[in-house]
Amino acid sequence: MIIIELKDDTKDSFYDAAGVAAYSNSKPIAISYASIFETLWKQGELYEQSKAYNAMQREFINIAAHELRTPIQPILGLSQVLLSEKMDRERTEVLLLTITRNAERLQRLVEDILDVSKIESQSLRLKMQINLTALILSIISDHKNQFERQQGHSKKLTFTAAGKEEHIYIVGDMGRISQVLSNLLSNAIKFIEGDEGEIVVSAERKEEQEGEEADKKNVNIVISVKDTGIGIHPEIFPRLFTKFASKSERGGMGLSLYISKGIVEAHGGRIWAEKNPYGKGATFTFIFPLQ
Repeated sequence: MIIIELKDDTKDSFYDAAGVAAYSNSKPIAISYASIFETLWKQGELYEQSKAYNAMQREFINIAAHELRTPIQPILGLSQVLLSEKMDRERTEVLLLTITRNAERLQRLVEDILDVSKIESQSLRLKMQINLTALILSIISDHKNQFERQQGHSKKLTFTAAGKEEHIYIVGDMGRISQVLSNLLSNAIKFIEGDEGEIVVSAERKEEQEGEEADKKNVNIVISVKDTGIGIHPEIFPRLFTKFASKSERGGMGLSLYISKGIVEAHGGRIWAEKNPYGKGATFTFIFPLQ
């Protein structure tokens, strides 16, 4: 065991930088010092982890408070207007639609927070057989109708379902797979700029050879959502599937991709994103084994 004091770390040579040294070839002393330094090292690691956790917790509270307050304010304000004023049927319906829309947004935010908790505690439950092709067509139709209701004719967005097979069946949780597709479609719609855009959703089987044996092959399902939006911000790209990966001007808590990653991995798959090589936009792809 040898312990050397660091006297001056600005020096160029070890001789000038080092101070007093202590040496011992006694095994009990060496083990004692090793135990002390190991304890100090672990305490340092725990301290750094604690700082990171506290910072993440503060960030979560700030983001959650802001995002939850946004839909709560119109719900409370417009409810008071409805209670205090007499108005015609058309005006009442407009206010009720606004309250409902914000209540649904509030519900989605709460569900996202609960999903994060389930993912981190590994308590997601997956079951049932799903017609993936039909599910994709249904989700595309829902988002297309919602987009047209909100935008009218002011913005043209083309939704396309692409695939070689008429029906693909998978085993999993229909609600969770729907959630992943909806998250990816919602993000794609959010980042479309200008008067026109296109979103293409595709699903296909893909065989991959397992090891060196030619007769052993894995069959995977590959699903991708490709858009012609503004693409992925370089600052966000490295931490895209982590919690709170979001640009403030686009809104949201930055949880949807983190939740999507957790759901895909719970199905035994993986998810990634790429910038489109030609043109603008990005492609999000997730893959999981056919069971």
